[in-house]
Amino acid sequence: MENPVYLSHPGALASASSSAVPPLVDRFGRRVSYLRLSVTDKCDLRCTYCMPKGFSGFAEPESWLRFDEIQRVVAAFARMGTARLRLTGGEPLLRKNLPELVRQLAPLPGLQDISLSTNATQLHKHARQLYAAGVRRINVSLDSLDKACMEKITGRDSLAHIIAGLQAGKQAGFHPIKLNMVLMRGVNDHEVMRMAEFCFKEGFILRLIEAMPMGETGRNSQYMEVQALREQLVDKFGLVPLAEELGGGPARYWGLPDGSGSIGFISPISQHFCASCNRVRLSVDGTLYMCLGQDEKLALRPHLRAGIDDAGLDALIRQAIELKPERHEFATQPHKIIRFMSQTGG
Repeated sequence: MENPVYLSHPGALASASSSAVPPLVDRFGRRVSYLRLSVTDKCDLRCTYCMPKGFSGFAEPESWLRFDEIQRVVAAFARMGTARLRLTGGEPLLRKNLPELVRQLAPLPGLQDISLSTNATQLHKHARQLYAAGVRRINVSLDSLDKACMEKITGRDSLAHIIAGLQAGKQAGFHPIKLNMVLMRGVNDHEVMRMAEFCFKEGFILRLIEAMPMGETGRNSQYMEVQALREQLVDKFGLVPLAEELGGGPARYWGLPDGSGSIGFISPISQHFCASCNRVRLSVDGTLYMCLGQDEKLALRPHLRAGIDDAGLDALIRQAIELKPERHEFATQPHKIIRFMSQTGG
């Protein structure tokens, strides 16, 4: 992982007012209302578009943000109007005592929504605890309903464990449960209709996602656009466009005419949504990334461990938000980002 950027010494930051805190707004007028927090870069799968096969260069546990440090950072974002938090990884359920972290974060003033992105292989063990702690929505990565295809994509026999996790999630009460399917030409594109029917039957929301060229793994993922498949799905199921927002993300949703199901389309490459980007990402080692497709970042961990106070932390985060670029450059400079998805956080 690249060396972090230090904007200033912790002690040199100006104080911020603790009352009537203005929201986080970047230099392009976008309000940052969504923080994606990676609690580990480790994963029990090796999805071909996410992590190189045989990779073992994970962050050392001593470099991870501790729970108390995570709580301080999330509290700072919440003070400045960031109401949505998503726990990500790697695979976040590999972080020990994750329900306890959720219990610490859920009562923070200003935080309105805690969600989780997971591959669901471990979800059957933790679903009830996570729901009781305060997680209400989950996104599950599921790229195929074919056992052999999933083994090819994920590097292990994973399908049965994921299906068991999905059922445990339903029983625990999570709603909505969204299934993220990364489209790969010649790999799983022939399964989209089957996946849509599965989701409609089970009450899940399917989201079709264009693969992003992050690192060599992402660039070799048989990219395909969502547009052609959207037209096929509209024709087959009579889908109609929905105006309703189904979470804080960039998906454009279409639904069944009777309102019984919906499908989201996420097109970061063919129809990017940078002009309305409302998020930043915090990696497990405390590096704040402003964009998946750019290098702007700021290391928070050294400041936290140097004893920065809350006013200083707020000011530091505001400085970081000023670095947020106008847009990614995946289309024009696909080789620019050498880190892969699990290093940044999903």
